[in-house]
This record gives sequence, C-alpha cells and structure tokens, in this order.
Amino acid sequence: MSDTSAAKLQKPLSFVEFSKQRKLLRNINKEHSEKLSTLDRLAYWITNHVGTMSFFLVILIWTVVWLGWNLLAPKDLQFDPPTGFVFWLFISNLIQLLLMPLIMVGQNVQGRHSESRADYDLEVNLRAEKEIEVILQHLEYQNTILIAMVETLGASPDESIRNLRPKRKQSPAKDV
Repeated sequence: MSDTSAAKLQKPLSFVEFSKQRKLLRNINKEHSEKLSTLDRLAYWITNHVGTMSFFLVILIWTVVWLGWNLLAPKDLQFDPPTGFVFWLFISNLIQLLLMPLIMVGQNVQGRHSESRADYDLEVNLRAEKEIEVILQHLEYQNTILIAMVETLGASPDESIRNLRPKRKQSPAKDV
C-alpha cells in the first residue's frame, strides 16, 4: 500500500467522540406502563388473569358446585331449577358477554406494547450496526497503518505474511 492510499484513509472516531453521539438506552417497558390509563391497566390485568389455569379452575369449581348443589340438594334448598339452570346460564352468559370485549381491549393494549418493543428492538439493532461499522473502520485504519509500516521496512505485506507462517515439518515416510 502506498503513502497516498494511507493518506486517503480518515482516522476513525475515538471512543470518546463516538460515545458523545450515542443516545442513552430507554426502558421501553416502563415507558409503556406509564402511558397506560387506569382502564387500560384494568383491561390488561383482567386479560392476563383470565387466560390462566387458576381462572379456569375457579370457573370449573363454581360450575360444579352450582350444578351439583342444584341437582343433589333437597328440593327446598335448590335455588336454580335443575332441568333448566336458568340463573346459572344467565350468569355464565353475562360473564362471557362482559369478558369478551374486555379481553379484546386488553389484547389491544398488549399489541401496542409488542409494537413498542419491536420498534425499540429495531432501534437497538440500528445502533449496534452503527457501532459495528465504527469497529470495522478502526480495524481498517489499523490494517492500513500496519501495511504502511511493513512497506516502510522495505518488504511486501504478502512476503511478510509468508515469512510469519510456520513451516511444516516433513514427517518421515512410513513403510507399509
């Protein structure tokens, strides 16, 4: 490499210069949770808890106790007619009708959070790409300096590399 090609190469940014240009990292989860309204928090909490095995077991136990009581208890203690279970059906439908839109609202809140995380992941990846580019510029700069040093010593870089490689020892041929 000649002196002119070494002169063309700009010195890369120092770490101090580069770190001054960097933005501080953010906590996207904290930012998202601070933006949520009280109703969004409620919908989010319900969505997270309705989709659990605990909630399923509560509904299952409630149903078994309700139906069992109204089937097996003495007639004067039953409060829901055993053949129709009208009150149980009414409450079950009410729970379903109220939970369905509420879960959809909670899923929308979760979706917005996922989109925020995806956008932030992209931002972090772009930052990492910029940092890798700076590292590669430093390596290229160091490579240019090393080649210039070897040429200054009067040797070609290819010849210097060949001289650095260890020579293979020839092993004696084995008689078979």
